[in-house]
Amino acid sequence: MCKVKKGINDMNTMNININFTAPSIICFDMDGTIADLYAVNNWLNMLRSYDPTPYATAEPMWDMETLADVLNLLRAKGIEIHIITWLSKETTAEYDKAVRVAKREWLEKYGFPFDHFHGVRYGATKADSIRRTLPKGETAWLFDDNADVRKGWHMGEAIDPTACDIIEMLRGLL
Repeated sequence: MCKVKKGINDMNTMNININFTAPSIICFDMDGTIADLYAVNNWLNMLRSYDPTPYATAEPMWDMETLADVLNLLRAKGIEIHIITWLSKETTAEYDKAVRVAKREWLEKYGFPFDHFHGVRYGATKADSIRRTLPKGETAWLFDDNADVRKGWHMGEAIDPTACDIIEMLRGLL
């Protein structure tokens, strides 16, 4: 079972075998969704000290080779993959740059395929990152561990990656 936000205020638990209409864009948060930032020892103190190390050293939360294979098959079907990730809450322009570099290097290290990277200020509405580029009548899925972010997603499905197997859910689109 997988928690999928279907409407503005409607959380439903759905079987992942349901046939979804394929989105034109699939978006991923990073921290707590694909990268286990919160398991990095002393992560919060490092971030507050403007040290981007936790973003670079976080372990993956999924089998990244399998996830990359599935994402590449979806990309071959014309689905774009976007990363929409918040930068650090306490920041400077220089630290934002370092965080973006660390996050992009993490994605490269684990072979995560993506078409667009959006490193946005902490607390930004993630839908704003794709609002202008999402074709009219199309939808975008978001995988994000933050319930408030999922509640604010009105572009299509908003999926809690801690409540389902995202690889199996994505395989359902193939």
